[in-house]
Amino acid sequence: MTDLDPPLHRYLTDLVAAARDVLGDDLVGAYAAGSVGLGAYQPGRSDVDVALVCADALDPGRRRELVARLRHEALPCPARGLELVVYRREVARSGTPEPGFEVELNTGARMPFRATWAAADRPVEDGLFWYGLDRSILHQSGLALLGPPAAEAFADLSPADLRRLLADALRWWLALPTPPGDGPAPGAEDAVLGACRSLVRVRHGVWLSKVDAGRRLVADGRPAAPTAAGQPADATADGGAVGATGDGGAVGVIERSIAARAGGPPPGGPEARAFQRRVLDEISR
Repeated sequence: MTDLDPPLHRYLTDLVAAARDVLGDDLVGAYAAGSVGLGAYQPGRSDVDVALVCADALDPGRRRELVARLRHEALPCPARGLELVVYRREVARSGTPEPGFEVELNTGARMPFRATWAAADRPVEDGLFWYGLDRSILHQSGLALLGPPAAEAFADLSPADLRRLLADALRWWLALPTPPGDGPAPGAEDAVLGACRSLVRVRHGVWLSKVDAGRRLVADGRPAAPTAAGQPADATADGGAVGATGDGGAVGVIERSIAARAGGPPPGGPEARAFQRRVLDEISR
């Protein structure tokens, strides 16, 4: 953990200490996930994703105390925000595709506060696929802050569950509204690069950061397979068409999405959606 951004290093150290104060010996693991685990953390842009593992179920009082100690107002997060999920040890090791968490906390200076006190309280429309996919990433690349290596603490998904959750995630992204017209659509770069990461995981069996996944597909020379017969690759959600959905066009969409991470304009909504649909079609086969 010594090569982390210094403010992030201090924050994670303090977070684990605060969690131990609340949970005591019930805290058996703490892991940095997401961009931190994948070596792609960008100060000022990235979230901090943390998974805690507890030995037993948490009662409501301890859940509330943990949230009170870790929310941004009590422990300021140096990033956009903290996304924290707590799992029981048996859930983390099970490989289940279900959410299965004890408590979830989103908090930060640029992140709306939300505490979800049980997996059953998670709104379906917000997506139930995140947790199994996050645990799969943790299995491969989680950074242990406390406890055994992440590969021991978290089981991976089965291949069938992995594909199903990736397809659910792509459908969720596709259902999000985008600005009208073909101009740059803020957030489209994340949708495109998230699709790249999903496709690399299916094709190559490895989780990469979003930007590295985009670069991998460009280097492959095969960014996404054509859509299924009867579903034109250049069809947009509203029946329009975009002319940049062949492999060359897909490369351009990916490259513009990568450049947008460095301050360039994002791709347009229709071309981003066309690329996502090609990825969804391949993953769903």
